[in-house]
This record gives sequence, C-alpha cells and structure tokens, in this order.
Amino acid sequence: MSIFEELLEQTAVLHKHLCPRQVLGVRMGLYAGELLGLELPQQRKRLLTIMETDGCGADGVAVATNCWVGRRTMRIEDYGKMAATFVDTRTETAVRIFPHPKCREMAPCYAPEAKNRWESYLLGYQRMTNETLFGFQMVRLKRPLPEIISRPGSRVNCDRCGEEIINQREIVRGDVTLCLPCAKGGYYELCSDCAVLVAAS
Repeated sequence: MSIFEELLEQTAVLHKHLCPRQVLGVRMGLYAGELLGLELPQQRKRLLTIMETDGCGADGVAVATNCWVGRRTMRIEDYGKMAATFVDTRTETAVRIFPHPKCREMAPCYAPEAKNRWESYLLGYQRMTNETLFGFQMVRLKRPLPEIISRPGSRVNCDRCGEEIINQREIVRGDVTLCLPCAKGGYYELCSDCAVLVAAS
C-alpha cells in the first residue's frame, strides 16, 4: 500500500467514509511537502498550516501533514475555501495551495467508470496530476510568524472579565490587559433574556 493510500485510509477512519474533499486535503498536504521540500507527515512541528475552511478537507490535510489544531500546528481562517497556506517555520517560506477552478469539470475525464458525479470527483481527484488538480502561490504572511505561533504556556487574566488568556493572545492597552472579546468584541454577546446555566457545584 502506498503512503497516499495509507493516508486516505486514515482520513476515512476519521469520518467513517472517504469523500472527495478528504482526497483533496490529503493531496494538498502531500503537494505542500513536495513544494517546500519537507517530508510529510511531519514528525516534529516544523510545518504550520493555515486552512481556509473547516470540515473533512481540513482533516485530510491534517492526516497528510500531521498538523492539527490540538498540536497548535494548524489554524483555521474560515473563508469558505478549500485552500490552505503551508509555512515552513524554519525558513518562513509559505505556499498557498488551492483546487484548480476547473478541477470539478476535469475530474470525470479521469474516472470514466464512475457511476455518478460524486464518484467521479472521488476517483478523479485521486488520479489527476498535481498540476491539473491544484494551483499554488508563493505568499508572505501579513503577521510575523512568531506572533502567529505565539508562546505556549503564557497565561494572564483579563482585567475586565477576569477570564484566563493563554498563548499570548491578550491585548495590552496602557496598564490594562484585555482578552480579544473585551478589547474588540467577540463572536457572541451577552443577553439578559437567555436561559441561565448554572454549573453544578
């Protein structure tokens, strides 16, 4: 069994099936290794991946690269795109890989035996060349890499809400230390008419 087949099997186990986006994710991760000259899946934490969507494609990338949110080697910037930027943290070289805009149209040509469109994507994406399946761009990150990676183990408390902030994600304004929601607003807002949950004592 090839490494590609092994990785497809691993991502299929995560989802109890294999889908076209998982195939794209695995292929994308392996292609990143080829473009950056890195052996993947990585054994250490040299590669940082910034995914532009969540879901099964991200899991395919994670399996191929060994970059995971839980290992702090994958970040999600949810643009709703099956694309990702792969950063060699040693050289700071970064490449953004995305599916070719016409790959869905081309996939059936690589899988004439497919019974339906979904299967043609599933099989076609496994057989297409990297150059046919993907586009890539060499990119530069807008934020310094050390700021993105941050320092694990750092802990402070927000002066407004009192909650703990880890990994240098605080914002300091003068003598005041704030969490991001207190400083700039978050993805939620407090409401007075919501049900109140009380933690069990």
